[in-house]
Amino acid sequence: MKAIIYSDNGGPDVLRLVDRDLPAPGPGEVRVRVAVSGVNPTDWQARSRATPKGFAEVTPHLDGAGTIDAVGEGIDQGRIGQRVWLFMAAAGRPTGTAAEFTVVPAERAVPLPDEAGFDVGASLGVPALTAHRALTVAEDGPRRLRPGALDGRVVLAAGGAGAVGHAVIQLARWAGAIVISTVSGPEKARLATAAGAHHVINYREDDPAAEIRKIAPDGVDIVAEVALGANLALDLAVLRTRGTIATYANDGGKPVKLDVMQNMVLNARFQFLVLYTAGPGARAKAAQDVAAAVRDDALPVGAEHGLPLTRFPLDRTADAHRAVESGAVGKVLVDVAP
Repeated sequence: MKAIIYSDNGGPDVLRLVDRDLPAPGPGEVRVRVAVSGVNPTDWQARSRATPKGFAEVTPHLDGAGTIDAVGEGIDQGRIGQRVWLFMAAAGRPTGTAAEFTVVPAERAVPLPDEAGFDVGASLGVPALTAHRALTVAEDGPRRLRPGALDGRVVLAAGGAGAVGHAVIQLARWAGAIVISTVSGPEKARLATAAGAHHVINYREDDPAAEIRKIAPDGVDIVAEVALGANLALDLAVLRTRGTIATYANDGGKPVKLDVMQNMVLNARFQFLVLYTAGPGARAKAAQDVAAAVRDDALPVGAEHGLPLTRFPLDRTADAHRAVESGAVGKVLVDVAP
């Protein structure tokens, strides 16, 4: 099979296209013929960081979609031929989705409905599961998502044109929330609206806090935050008492400084989150709920749905990494199957 690997950490040039033997699934595992591989910021970050990988070589990418073609001991043979979406394929393992075949624990291969394309499947994983986590950590909010779970709640999706922000909008809308998104300009506003946001605010214009308060006079219930340092003042200005700020990144790297008394008075909750340490129970519930949303056609992708797709063939995976590193808007995909 053809696979992308890296043996040394570094820039995109460390990625190489090689021939490798077909992997065999072990007990509790499935082998997937990958159709589309999804690229996330964490993929290039893992490739570039100087910390040891723990493996002689690594095939990158956590997310993808394809078809199960073999199963290991203990797995129902009936899963062979099943279309699936993959998450955390390369988490603690050297077998990511940037290859024609990959082996993953069976629970990381989630059934993908026939009516959902592989592009949808490859765009779920990190963004959708992170969005689910952000929407289910409020003190008095739901722990699971379904239609009606967020009825009457107001969700603020910071950076609604990003992959996670896009998934926050879609999942929150599916669950019944009033969804507000903040963006930096007209084109990103168009994307956030296409994703399903009820209200879109340009945070670079006028008084965004006042605009949000017009929509939600009592404040926002949940903020899904991508740039906590840059947006903290705005978040606190619109957060309701006992509201939650769920942060999954700090784009721009601005230091976070907390006014203790202000947060005490608000009884504010800060939830920092990353999938690796969220716990298997939380990830399993998120995967189940995201799968339900996919069945309801609540997570479509493409420019017309607010998530433009940028595609590369497998032999240009390095260019796909460069695109993500340079801040490509939407989702970057690698086409693996011919």
